[in-house]
Amino acid sequence: MIAIIDYDAGNIKSVEKALLSLSQEVVVTRDAETILHADKVILPGVGSFGDAMGKLHQYGLVDVIKQVVANRTPFLGICLGLQLLFESSEECPGVEGLGILKGKIVRIPEGEGIKVPHIGWNSLKYPNRGKLYVGLPEDAYVYFVHSYYLKAEEPEIVVAATEYGTYIHASVEKDNVFACQFHPEKSSDTGLAILQNFVSLGKEND
Repeated sequence: MIAIIDYDAGNIKSVEKALLSLSQEVVVTRDAETILHADKVILPGVGSFGDAMGKLHQYGLVDVIKQVVANRTPFLGICLGLQLLFESSEECPGVEGLGILKGKIVRIPEGEGIKVPHIGWNSLKYPNRGKLYVGLPEDAYVYFVHSYYLKAEEPEIVVAATEYGTYIHASVEKDNVFACQFHPEKSSDTGLAILQNFVSLGKEND
């Protein structure tokens, strides 16, 4: 069973629908025991970094997420869910992220031909090809919607990147923690292949 964490963020339903199309058993929940006993856990989301961290604290989910990671349960952050895994965001100065991974979230620099937010399809490069991208071609296209992007402190965890006015860390993997800035659930067959790679992971992901 895959648990999708419900913390009042946007885009949860489309992630659920994509997983159901892959014949997965899915539950959308904020119940700690359900999340802790799931085979895999997903933190999706669209919205503000500060509001999202406030909701995670309000619902007692911060410690639950950290326990899921400590239990080595495969964990996937999507879009805002990726950003929350890191330490801080320029969007909300002074708000601490989950701090599960090292790095910060910064605003995409505006420039000629660069509109912020970044909305649309961009191709991926694989500086360190990870488990989510097995079987995918170089320059596979995925769908982004974001104004802020990740600067990971550990380059070795960056498994996919893209260019949009700057070099963007588009996806990371470390131990049982996986995350992508783009929306696999909105990225057609490529996105479904990424989600399928995630659901195919074993509990002990090492």
